[in-house]
Amino acid sequence: MNASALSKLKNELKAVALATLYFGTWIGVLVFIKELALAEYRIEFHGLSLAVVGALVLAKVVLVLEHVPLGAWIRTRPALVEVILRTTLYALGVLVVLLLEKAFEGRHEHGGFVPSLVSVFQHAEIHHVWVNTICLTGALLGYNALSVVRRHLGEGGLIRLFLSPVPEESRGDMKVSRDEGRVENRRK
Repeated sequence: MNASALSKLKNELKAVALATLYFGTWIGVLVFIKELALAEYRIEFHGLSLAVVGALVLAKVVLVLEHVPLGAWIRTRPALVEVILRTTLYALGVLVVLLLEKAFEGRHEHGGFVPSLVSVFQHAEIHHVWVNTICLTGALLGYNALSVVRRHLGEGGLIRLFLSPVPEESRGDMKVSRDEGRVENRRK
């Protein structure tokens, strides 16, 4: 394996690991909230292993879709439009996958895939689908926003941004010093 291919593989593994960590954190919080809510009713819920697999799959899918162009029209619009459009498309994808997953799980119980899918909408399963979709949409929104910021800041810019001290706040003619808690007038 040549150095170029090894470097690409290393970058790809790093991107997958970081995206998996990001989505794994969101999904882990979702699982924790579900455990807390169900504990009130003495219902045990164990979904951590599925959360890890889900985070890995979601991370890889999002990393692949990140390279899919949305068209020339989007390139001429504010970055916010791309963030909202990508988040909406990804969220719809999540909703479809979750619905299909629930229908697949209940296909034997309901006599086939289509009756099982109809059953998802008629029972409490749909509430689980909505909760998961809403939480993952929040994760996707944050990821897509950070991706746009990362592209604007360039290679390593996002890390430099978060690892450097917060600059002093400036409000018009006033400069607020965080260290000393005082306000200076910039007018001379």
